[in-house]
Amino acid sequence: MRALRVIGLDEDGKSVICEDPSGGERFLLPADERLRAAARGDLTRLGQIQIEVESQMRPREIQARIRAGESVEQVAAASGLPSHRVERYAYPVLLERSRTADLAQRAHPVREDGPDVQTLGEVVAHSFGLRGQDYTDVGWDSWRGEDGKWVVQMHWTAGRSDNTAHWAFHPGAHGGTVTALDEAAVDLMDPNPNRTLRTVRPVTQLARQALEAQTTTRAPEVETETEILAKEEIPLPVPAPQVPEQPKAEPEAPVAEPAAVVVAEAPARKEPPKRGKKTHPIVPSWEDVLLGVRSHRG
Repeated sequence: MRALRVIGLDEDGKSVICEDPSGGERFLLPADERLRAAARGDLTRLGQIQIEVESQMRPREIQARIRAGESVEQVAAASGLPSHRVERYAYPVLLERSRTADLAQRAHPVREDGPDVQTLGEVVAHSFGLRGQDYTDVGWDSWRGEDGKWVVQMHWTAGRSDNTAHWAFHPGAHGGTVTALDEAAVDLMDPNPNRTLRTVRPVTQLARQALEAQTTTRAPEVETETEILAKEEIPLPVPAPQVPEQPKAEPEAPVAEPAAVVVAEAPARKEPPKRGKKTHPIVPSWEDVLLGVRSHRG
């Protein structure tokens, strides 16, 4: 890169004449806004001019889109610029949105009888506690709508569903007020703890058609044995009525029989041993002889 030196202005006053000291070659440089910003050392202005040259989206438009709720990635995709160049102009606007969301949490919800004594943050935290939900994972954001009013959004996750609630924020004395813009915001402001917080949105027409198609293509259910027999008109056996069992009589206690009197037998007397008898011839009696009867006497 060769270093040039400034000779002066051109005759028309719109260009600067520069010269190469080594060869004496001269160059003509337009004296535009970019050159003036470079001469002043205004880097911000140089960045704005570069965006205007490379893209049709001006920095003011970038900030307006960020203030309306778009992200840096969305604006970068729409403008064709790198994200780091968009962040340079989006950063102050993002700070404004974050501060507005914090202020809205300290505002008072508007009810039928007037503004609530509690703030929006206190009411929402109380509702989450009554419904058993974790308030620490809640995210807040805000943006300015087309009508110039601020819209505050609260985002939280319940199970697999992502949920949002929106309020209109009206800055003012004592923190200002907020008004619910959707049903989720109304549910969070409901003081009735018995009312469950809705976390599922209504079924769309497309989802309803998908459910109906799934129902028509569902496999037939397996019929029970009773249903099959009923279709074939086969009589089922009728179970016999069960007769309740009669309570069994408790067995009577056995009557104790009188104890038998045990008489101890006297020990048998030992008979003295019989002495051997002498054998004598049997003499019949007189009557046996007369009658002729044999005597059996021994």
